[in-house]
Amino acid sequence: MAKARRLLIDQLARVNLAVELCDARLPLASRNPELGKLLVNKKSVLLLCKADLAEPERTRQWLRYFAAQDVTAMAYDTTPQKTKQAKAMIENAAKEMLDRGLRRGIQKTIRAMVVGVPNVGKSTFTNRLYGGAIAQVGDRPGVTRANQWVKVNPYLELLDTPGMLWPKLTDKQAATRLAYIGTIRDAVYDQQALCLHLLADLLTARRAATCERFKIKNPHAQGIALLDEVCLGRGFLLRGGELDYDRCCAVVLDEFREGKVGRITLEVPPVALPVQEAPDDADED
Repeated sequence: MAKARRLLIDQLARVNLAVELCDARLPLASRNPELGKLLVNKKSVLLLCKADLAEPERTRQWLRYFAAQDVTAMAYDTTPQKTKQAKAMIENAAKEMLDRGLRRGIQKTIRAMVVGVPNVGKSTFTNRLYGGAIAQVGDRPGVTRANQWVKVNPYLELLDTPGMLWPKLTDKQAATRLAYIGTIRDAVYDQQALCLHLLADLLTARRAATCERFKIKNPHAQGIALLDEVCLGRGFLLRGGELDYDRCCAVVLDEFREGKVGRITLEVPPVALPVQEAPDDADED
């Protein structure tokens, strides 16, 4: 992470703006506060990625929250329509610079830095804007190891950067939830404890859908008894009928990350705002 920070600082003077990505299911926990300090004098926009995995109403609430903070933000998934909207937002953010160049008869190139925590979708976003697989992607943190410039077109260049976490994750709940989405490596956490925390959050957010997906008969079960419910319901058994807790935990985490439990947002904005004021771009369904 220290190396990622150095790489980012080294390139800041060479870019016109920053495109920050966060996870729409955790719009606060998945934003690195260190980035805000580093980008304080840099024009920036925010994409709430994987919006197709988050609750549309919650996403609209988050967009209103960020708008109130004077943050230019949009909900993003990897569809062509959303990618086109994201590109337009980047160009609009750089409009002043572009107009200044045009007045001097110069067609300037926008140089944008793509930043965010690990495994939030930076390289996938870069590939979508580019229109091909130019940046290496993966479903684990740490795939991008170095800065990579990508020329999207003659007038837009993106700098794909390694994910950056802050040195001290003092908010334990936020750290645990970052592990849910794969920002923190699975090996760092006790998988049973992580799975139990996730199941508790899922049962709070979407009890019926969680019980149906994991065949939980008693949603009030606690601790290892809750894992027993999933193992028995989904048939995660070893020889002799022993419960397969390892497979249970792996499946729960994987299916949440893949959106198989349904569209779930695990954070609410600090200030509740009325739904009718929501922008229209949080969900296209």
